[in-house]
Amino acid sequence: MGLQAIAEYADRIEAEVARLTLGANGIDAHIFDGGMAGLGLGFMTPARLMVLPEDAPRAQDILAGHTDV
Repeated sequence: MGLQAIAEYADRIEAEVARLTLGANGIDAHIFDGGMAGLGLGFMTPARLMVLPEDAPRAQDILAGHTDV
């Protein structure tokens, strides 16, 4: 099964914080294209935060700051 992009970040550090936040909530997340964002080129190729499709709705709620997840 493939992964689904749920967020994009111009900054690799922001993407890592989001990935760690999801991991702390039991959702396995991966960063794609983080190398370009790490070089300051995230405006051209943002770091994409990827999760399994079945985890996407909950992951988006967590990143939006909803506390009832």
